[in-house]
Amino acid sequence: MGSRVVCISHTVAAGGERIGHAVAERLGFSYVDDEVILVAAEKAGVDPGVVAKAEEHTSLLTRLLDVLVSDPVTVEGYFAKADAGDYYPAAPRRAVKPPAETLRRLIQDAIVEIGRRGRVVIVAHAASMALAQDRGALRVLVTAPLPTRVQRLKLTNKLLYEEDAARAVDESDRGREHYFERFYDVKKELPTHYDLVVNTEVLRLEQAVGAIVAAATA
Repeated sequence: MGSRVVCISHTVAAGGERIGHAVAERLGFSYVDDEVILVAAEKAGVDPGVVAKAEEHTSLLTRLLDVLVSDPVTVEGYFAKADAGDYYPAAPRRAVKPPAETLRRLIQDAIVEIGRRGRVVIVAHAASMALAQDRGALRVLVTAPLPTRVQRLKLTNKLLYEEDAARAVDESDRGREHYFERFYDVKKELPTHYDLVVNTEVLRLEQAVGAIVAAATA
């Protein structure tokens, strides 16, 4: 029957964002990441930066470091430019910060709303957890062994010593654990939380993308 939504969770330096872009391009789906924050902010009527702070323990560091091992592929955003006014209002948003639980709920609701629209690849934000009961969603984890991810950071950014790269990867991994526990009360992320686990130490980019596309169109 095929999946109308592909959720891609990823550990830092595993190449998840690059794979997400490529999967979206192959499927003809929209690629969504920051749009989750924008939709949540629109629902709350607050500045997107306020909502983003609820996730900053993991997503900012993850996105920053993941850029070091991947060249982003240009894919049209989830919202067409013609509709930009609906989601990027000219009037400044309130900087008042809602309670943490409200922010978490807003982000989760935004993921569900985007998922319902379909034909989308949602990267990060633990979308696999938010859409765990959605039978039309394919939940994917993109990862690689710790030493491989440390070496990728070290080789990509020549300013990093190996111990610095190891510290950054460890901080990101702990941030992911904290995020899963705060947002979904998941104390330990398991392979069984996903329909497909992709190890980019073993699979090349095209192989990883092919495996996800095959699962999504089966």
